[in-house]
Amino acid sequence: MGTLRISQLAERSGVPASTLRFYETAGLLPAERTASGYRQYGPDAVERLAFISSAKLLGLTLEDIRDLLDVRDAGVCAAVRERMVPLVADRIADADRRSAELAAFSAHLAEVHRQLSGLAPSGGCGPDCGCTTPDGRPQAAGQVLIALSPTRTQHATEEPWREAPVACTLDGAELGERTAQWRAMTAQATSREEITDGVRLAFPSTPELAAELAALAAAEQDCCAFFDFTLNLAPTHLTLTVRAPEAAGPLLADLFGATA
Repeated sequence: MGTLRISQLAERSGVPASTLRFYETAGLLPAERTASGYRQYGPDAVERLAFISSAKLLGLTLEDIRDLLDVRDAGVCAAVRERMVPLVADRIADADRRSAELAAFSAHLAEVHRQLSGLAPSGGCGPDCGCTTPDGRPQAAGQVLIALSPTRTQHATEEPWREAPVACTLDGAELGERTAQWRAMTAQATSREEITDGVRLAFPSTPELAAELAALAAAEQDCCAFFDFTLNLAPTHLTLTVRAPEAAGPLLADLFGATA
């Protein structure tokens, strides 16, 4: 197989051309230029993309993948495996931690749901009525803020999502599946409010739905670091706030129904 144009490589690999251009910018996929300025990829590009896609499925960051590719280019598989072992071990620890966080959150929701489903006291709300959990801290409108832990190391900044590149690392099939998941989820929203930099969606307050929202938002952060998610729990509803840079307006509209 000789050299490939970007459209040919996209067709053979199943990776969108926009992602190929992003990979080039990120230093993962080198490309030459023809005299006419067209991108031209070498015969190993398809196999290189397969390695990148495999590493992404392991949850490795672009920086990790770039380092691995440098080792892989030296042509010694043992060196690549040696470098991957601690990275995968870190991902296992991260997955276990996030699983524990979601399990604790789900258990908290289940307990609140159990209390709220019981017999209500006569009169108004009080400290023991169940509407306010014993370990709750003051929040706006009685909400409990659930902060999703980042899946990758971020530089210390108040809003790291504003500095992240507006590019998704999912391939065509994965992107289509993720889009379908968000559309099915947002179809359950009871209201939608346009806010600065994003959209706020309200959902029925159920433990199952809250756990699904948290898991889906965490997965989205892993491939699209430019999204910022905040999930709030109130006795009567869940609120998911999604923000993104201005350049991501079309993606906000496509996934969450925001005005682009």
